[in-house]
Amino acid sequence: MERTKQRAAGKIPRLYETEEIPLEDTLIYLHFFIGGSDWYIAEYDGEDLFFGYAILNGDTEMGGMGYVSFRELKELKVRPGFEVDCDLFWEVKKASQVDKIKAANGW
Repeated sequence: MERTKQRAAGKIPRLYETEEIPLEDTLIYLHFFIGGSDWYIAEYDGEDLFFGYAILNGDTEMGGMGYVSFRELKELKVRPGFEVDCDLFWEVKKASQVDKIKAANGW
């Protein structure tokens, strides 16, 4: 996952750079997941802090925008060998084009 952070660091807007953009038009640059939990990353502080849309344990009703530490994502393990992964095939897209975010917001 460290290579993922380095690869994306130059592309992801810094924190607060997209705050004036409506959620549906916000670009999602990375997707992290584990089990039924997903983090869709839209901004990055350049060091450790991401900002994006989170859906935890498949609970789309409680999904929403917030901050998540990259360090904490890396440390999160359900059991040995089962850790947060990064979608290596993810392509940047608007939040309105992400099925789980669409479902969570009723779009």
